[in-house]
Amino acid sequence: MRGKPRKVANRPMDMIRFIDCCADQGCDGAELTSYFFRPEVTREYLISLRRRAFLRGLELSGSAVGNNFSLPKGAARDAQVAYVKEWIDHCAVLGAPHIRVFAGREPRGVSREQADKWAIEALRECCDYAGKHGIFLGIENHDSIGNAKSLINFVKAVDHPWFGVNLDTGNFRTDNPYADMAAAAPYAVNVQVKMDLKLNGKSEPTDLALVMSILRKSKFQGYVVLEYEAKEDPYASIPPVIKKMRPLLRG
Repeated sequence: MRGKPRKVANRPMDMIRFIDCCADQGCDGAELTSYFFRPEVTREYLISLRRRAFLRGLELSGSAVGNNFSLPKGAARDAQVAYVKEWIDHCAVLGAPHIRVFAGREPRGVSREQADKWAIEALRECCDYAGKHGIFLGIENHDSIGNAKSLINFVKAVDHPWFGVNLDTGNFRTDNPYADMAAAAPYAVNVQVKMDLKLNGKSEPTDLALVMSILRKSKFQGYVVLEYEAKEDPYASIPPVIKKMRPLLRG
């Protein structure tokens, strides 16, 4: 879950360059995903990123971790909790107020219901820690959570003022993902937009105008993050997407 470098075919980008790229595109913020950091993250490095973002007029909106909390009490879950708390500390240094988290994948031979109970315990512990730093944890519709009902159930079960939904538009696995977005949006503390989603079992381009309409109706006022996963060259493809999204965000 940590320290796994991602292979880059060409034109690699470090965090400083990513901040500059976001600023050059006129973005208000940048989400710095933990996976793309160097394996050893120092306080000095985090401060250098915070400085760069400030000088470029950019807020650091948050980060994202790849935790698995669907584990019983023990060393494995303790390590996952420590990992999330470590990134809470990192985000406190960065001044980033949100971290995307997962419930996780249940072990073989364990019911989803039992795994969810374990995840809820770990999430509450991490929310207590995050709240002391003024940082929200947002659970994503990922792994076992593929619909709005599961997301909302988690939010209600954790029942914490520093916990909400990280709404990923591309991860709903239902017949009508837009209906799930509308149901989950009132609980959202962060939104990640993908360019495609599954509609009636088929991959379709995301209706960005409909997504923004859903968010406005829910009175969502947080960050909308572009999570670009398409195969096309991001350097060429992302600027037109941002240009398209900007007037839709303004409504």
